[in-house]
Amino acid sequence: MAAAPSPRWEHAVVTGGAGFVGSHLCTALIAEGTAVTCVDDFCTGTPENVAQLAGRPEFSLLRADVTEPFDIARPTDLVLHFASPASPADYLRLPLHTLETGSLGTRNALMLARRHGARFVLASTSEAYGDPQQHPQSESYWGNVNPVGPRSVYDEAKRFGEALTTAEAGVHGTATGIVRLFNTYGPRMRGYDGRAVPTFVRQALAGEPLTVTGDGQQTRSLAYVDDTVRGILAMAASDLPGPVNIGNPDEITMLDLAYKIIELAGSDSTVRFIERPADDPAVRCPDITLARDKLQWEPRISADEGLARTIGWYRGQAAG
Repeated sequence: MAAAPSPRWEHAVVTGGAGFVGSHLCTALIAEGTAVTCVDDFCTGTPENVAQLAGRPEFSLLRADVTEPFDIARPTDLVLHFASPASPADYLRLPLHTLETGSLGTRNALMLARRHGARFVLASTSEAYGDPQQHPQSESYWGNVNPVGPRSVYDEAKRFGEALTTAEAGVHGTATGIVRLFNTYGPRMRGYDGRAVPTFVRQALAGEPLTVTGDGQQTRSLAYVDDTVRGILAMAASDLPGPVNIGNPDEITMLDLAYKIIELAGSDSTVRFIERPADDPAVRCPDITLARDKLQWEPRISADEGLARTIGWYRGQAAG
């Protein structure tokens, strides 16, 4: 029998590891043979997201707020900093904590990586581009962000985190990378977190009207979580500093998304239009040329397949 391949990393620390994307990262790393320490304060993540990993010798869970200094005794060769409220419902409820996680939390995670000589990857966001005037958005675009708008606590926390990560690499030589994630969706998203996919799926399965903001012509580019995780780990395994866009360049309007979810769910729901939030971006679509060329990464899972999987997961949760 052939020997199993060696893991790319011996031990990884994932901050925000009990959150949506973070928990999928923990699962993927352990599947590769990497030991994982998940660090989370459960302000938005939940222990249930990593319950399937509990009890495994290669997994440990540290309940901690990354805005306070923390350390990991075990030698570490990868730090993935994914701690942050990410949905509008969360960061509007926790504005100061969001800013502190992007600043103090990023500093503390960077210091951990520096002490261990580990590769560090920051989870940034397409929100760094704000309401973009370039379409699609490439990494060279500086963005169009309102620094005092309702979304600024998240946008500017991530933009500051990018600046801090870049400065850390320049001053201390820490091996850092930045990924800008676009509209990831899939199992383990909370149904009431305010983002479009979980909201529409929850409403469709309940037979409620799907609440589309504005006229529904604003676009998003939806990446299934498995694709996003592959991109993040490809970035971690590289020596690129970033930022690198990780997302699906297939755009869809929010109105078309609502009707697609109604169809895939076999629902009788209708659509109801509601007021559009302030500073809601009109378009969102990544240019993934850099990820394709340097990471040999691109999304594989179509919207129909990913949404069907997501709907199936929500159905299972309701039945359970």
